Amino acid sequence: MADVMHRAPNAVASGRVRLGAPVVLLGAALLAGCGEAPEAKAPEPRPVRTVLATSRAASDSATLTGQVEAQNEATYGFRIGGRIIERLVNVGDRVKPGQVLARLDPQDEQNGLRSAQAALSAANANLSQTRNQYERQRQLLARGFTPRAQYEQAEQAFLNARSQVEDAEARLRMAEDRLGFTELKADSAGVVTQRRAEPGEVVQAGQPVIEVARQDGRDAVFEVPAALLTSLPGDPEVEVTLSGDPAVRTTGRVREVAPQADPVTRTFRVRVGLIDPPEGLRLGTTVIGRVVVDTGPVIEIPASALTRLNDKPAVWVVDPKAQTVSLRNVEVLRFSPATVSVAEGLKPSEIVVTAGVQALHPGQRVRLLGTQL
Repeated sequence: MADVMHRAPNAVASGRVRLGAPVVLLGAALLAGCGEAPEAKAPEPRPVRTVLATSRAASDSATLTGQVEAQNEATYGFRIGGRIIERLVNVGDRVKPGQVLARLDPQDEQNGLRSAQAALSAANANLSQTRNQYERQRQLLARGFTPRAQYEQAEQAFLNARSQVEDAEARLRMAEDRLGFTELKADSAGVVTQRRAEPGEVVQAGQPVIEVARQDGRDAVFEVPAALLTSLPGDPEVEVTLSGDPAVRTTGRVREVAPQADPVTRTFRVRVGLIDPPEGLRLGTTVIGRVVVDTGPVIEIPASALTRLNDKPAVWVVDPKAQTVSLRNVEVLRFSPATVSVAEGLKPSEIVVTAGVQALHPGQRVRLLGTQL
């Protein structure tokens, strides 16, 4: 019995040993299963459509509103003061060289002319008398019948009389000129654009009376901002059309640029000389001028490529080696329904995403479906 009891614990112990091995193996298997997770599957690259950025020289057209003016305008005024008695032209009248535009009361100048004529007659009579005395004294002196002092006195009187005649002749010419100044005449052909004095008014010398636009050319005058002025080419060709009728048009060249900006509008007055202007482009009519402005090299991309970053325009740019995308801010020059012109932020030959931009995130791998050139 003792022997049996002695072997029983050994048997139990032996049974424990035999039962423990499978349990240990099962536990090891369970621990191994918990430690080795299944390998995660990498996300597929997102398909996107792209475009290849290319640079080109861009140009834009600037439009301004102006008016037609004469290339040369003359403001006529009398060279002497007086009362206007007659104005012979009205606004819109065509004038010819030498045509009388207005007249002053000539009474004072006529009196001055008669006085100058009388003074000349008296000077001529005095000259004739002193000349005869001088000739007699000269002959007597040659024969020794008169003293030299008396001869010299007669000679001096003759010279003074001759000077008085010359002075009277000059005064007569001045009086004739003043009488001629009572008539205001045009010196070239043109059209009367304004009258500043009426018959009965007393005007001063040089006071404007009549303005005439000379017929040697017409200008289209525009007020141009400084920013646009700096972007104009050296000798731009300007297309000028009538505001109310675009069929009335011509071209012109910049003829004059004001050296100083207007103190109120801060714009520069630019005069464009019109080439063979049609009759419809009359003086004072409103016109529209268009000129092509060079805006420098730009990159045009589809409008669908544009998104925003930090409240500024941005695009997704593809790294061709890593096939990943990054978001970059750009400076947009102008928009259109189909395209966007980028001035800065992109370089030529860079790949820009044009479709699927809303589902991308920085560093995401992409698969290019096709790159448009």
